[in-house]
Amino acid sequence: MKMNTRRGRRSSLLVALLALGCGGARHPAVQVPPRLDLASYGRFGLVSFTVENAKGSLHQYATEQFAEAILAARPGTEVLELGPADTLLKRVGEKEVGIFAAQELGRQRDIGAVFAGHLKVTNPQAGGGIASLVTPHLEATVKVELNVWLLSTRSGATLWRSSAWATQRVGHVALVGGQLDFAARDPKAAYGPLVNTLINLVTQDMRPTWQQQ
Repeated sequence: MKMNTRRGRRSSLLVALLALGCGGARHPAVQVPPRLDLASYGRFGLVSFTVENAKGSLHQYATEQFAEAILAARPGTEVLELGPADTLLKRVGEKEVGIFAAQELGRQRDIGAVFAGHLKVTNPQAGGGIASLVTPHLEATVKVELNVWLLSTRSGATLWRSSAWATQRVGHVALVGGQLDFAARDPKAAYGPLVNTLINLVTQDMRPTWQQQ
């Protein structure tokens, strides 16, 4: 009888320890699907980003990096790079990448949706040294805002929109005709970190996330 009591006490202690261990254990993380399901729209069109207050290759490089981000987020996704917006708009007879332009591009290129984007460049140190830039071999701290949107080629409706901004020091810029000229021979070295920051921010909705249960 005494032996049974000891066994009972040991069993109770074991159960208590197990319960304590279970209660203190961290719950496993589960993967949350991306907010923007790229698989839903088939093949995408991508209009080259437009740029405001700047010249050079900044917007072209940003467009290329955005395309890479789409393909990385969803391997197997087809992205048809459509080229400059002004050329496409003349072809479809529109003034902006909006409802009717998206519908016309869908008919012409057989795409389910089309991405477009706009970069706005400003200088947070307008009263500083930017006016002194005369060659494309100097550096300047600039603020760049990126807006990207996705339009249905069936209805022309906006399916998704995202924006981000970053202020960083970039190389190989000059002031030409009152506008910043991003004329780097190597865009990745000159303003790659800035563009990567913007692209990473605006494409967050395309990537899955992890959440504790």
